Amino acid sequence: MAEIDDQVTDDEQASVDSDSVDTSGTSVEEKKEEAVEEEVATIEEIEEEVAVEEGEREEWFVLKVASNREKTVYNSLLRRIKQEGLEEFFGEIVIPTEKVAETKGGKKRVTEVKLFPGYIMIHMVLNDDTWYLVRDTNGVGDFTGAAGRPLPMRDDEIAKMLQQEESVDEKEVRHKINMTVGETVKITDGPFEAFEGTVEAIDEEHGKVTVLVEIFGQSTPVELEHGQMEKV
Repeated sequence: MAEIDDQVTDDEQASVDSDSVDTSGTSVEEKKEEAVEEEVATIEEIEEEVAVEEGEREEWFVLKVASNREKTVYNSLLRRIKQEGLEEFFGEIVIPTEKVAETKGGKKRVTEVKLFPGYIMIHMVLNDDTWYLVRDTNGVGDFTGAAGRPLPMRDDEIAKMLQQEESVDEKEVRHKINMTVGETVKITDGPFEAFEGTVEAIDEEHGKVTVLVEIFGQSTPVELEHGQMEKV
């Protein structure tokens, strides 16, 4: 009788052992561990998606940077973002500028002038890594904000600044005219060469200056290129 009981016990143990291993050789415990790992990975993905929806989205910020070093800081930021592998957290970096034409010594020269000297706009996700990268970049002073805390720009501020830059790009080059209304000038070129007159109006967009010239005893407005005259 004892021998029969021993045989039954051995059979039951064998059945348990066979149940703990599937046909592929994977134990039940291993399958449970895999299921748990998959569940944890799913939870992490959901948490990441929620984080992006709640706060980790790209916003526009304004950086205070060293004056006359905007382009250098711009290039440094691009280089460091690539080195740190954080491209997914950064968008555009913008130095708002406009083109200005100036005539000196009879020669016309076109230069780019910054609309907001000492400032750079950056589109980015703000987190510990990105904040440190930007703050630690040589030439960057700080984010604009209250008490050192970066504040994203409002939508109306973004639209205004970007629209201002776009409107400048759409126009012809703006001309820098170093004259003021009411100032006396001498015409140096054209049919009224050697005449003197008074500046009545200035059109920087088209580079034109209207001068009141006395012709036959009467003050007559004459529109000239700003390079056709000089100060008296």
